[in-house]
Amino acid sequence: MERAPNVAVVLHDAVSRDAAPDRLDTLAQVQAVSRALEQLGWTTHRLTFDLQLQAVVSRLRELRPALVFNLVESVDGDARLLHWAAELLEHLRLPFTGCGSRAVVTTGDKLLAKRMMRDAGIPTPEWCATGDLKECHEFADGPWIIKPVAEDASVGLDAESVVDEPGVLAARLRSRSARCGGEWFAERYIDGREFNVSLLAGPQGPEVLPVAEIEFVDFPPDRPRIVDYEAKWAAQSAAYLGTRRRFDFPRRDDKLIARLQAVALRCWGLFGLRGYARVDLRVDDHGNPWVLEINANPCLTPDAGYVAAAAQADLNYTALIERLLPVRHNRRAA
Repeated sequence: MERAPNVAVVLHDAVSRDAAPDRLDTLAQVQAVSRALEQLGWTTHRLTFDLQLQAVVSRLRELRPALVFNLVESVDGDARLLHWAAELLEHLRLPFTGCGSRAVVTTGDKLLAKRMMRDAGIPTPEWCATGDLKECHEFADGPWIIKPVAEDASVGLDAESVVDEPGVLAARLRSRSARCGGEWFAERYIDGREFNVSLLAGPQGPEVLPVAEIEFVDFPPDRPRIVDYEAKWAAQSAAYLGTRRRFDFPRRDDKLIARLQAVALRCWGLFGLRGYARVDLRVDDHGNPWVLEINANPCLTPDAGYVAAAAQADLNYTALIERLLPVRHNRRAA
């Protein structure tokens, strides 16, 4: 289709005003990204992506955008359909931000991602899926952490997600799946330091933004040191206030940081990432990094970890959004 040169569509999933905090975060992204695009001179339109695909296609053909900023995180609340947005935009041959559909599929399914990493020799903690309960009984002693296969943003994680006894692991997997729905799996829990490595596409390939470490301050001894739902979204909770991000490291960490960067770059290549991504890792007591998951199109709210990493690289919010655009134009707002 012929494109309107200065028109950008901000594509996002439907979110009600009384939704949970992790869902409301999408609306905050939409507002911030739209504002930045307008500052860059784009005429923006917001469009909800849902199961009414023909209506979405009709609206896109009507607007004829020069680019689509893809902020879709689920379709009608189902994170397993996340890749549909990228697939549709690829089918329509519309330029869009972030990762392509293949990368969204392979990183969005944590079990598929872990199998790919294992086969490529990228270290990721061993695991078992809900359907492999017999295998769970054969695990060595824990601890283990129980996670949903398709959800991100710490959805489904709480203080009971970490299990120490193999004897209760299978039962905990079954109960979590029955209570919350979807597929779940257990992963060996790495009780060590946690890092986020943010990656940004550049003219010469992916660039590594300053590495962040998540510190768990004043966590009680019986509380797992994880960024669970409360720590991520309950702004007044002790877990939220005690979960802090830092970018400064002593010289003794130089080799470790270099290893984390190298592993993250391997993930970029393995999954065919594009635009921007974040790799979450833990480091065990022996200094070995383990990849927990890869976030294609990570959160872009102004207070998000990816945005904080960009700021450490002297990229303000508007400059970051401009870097993410798949097309350029030279008309800026006055």
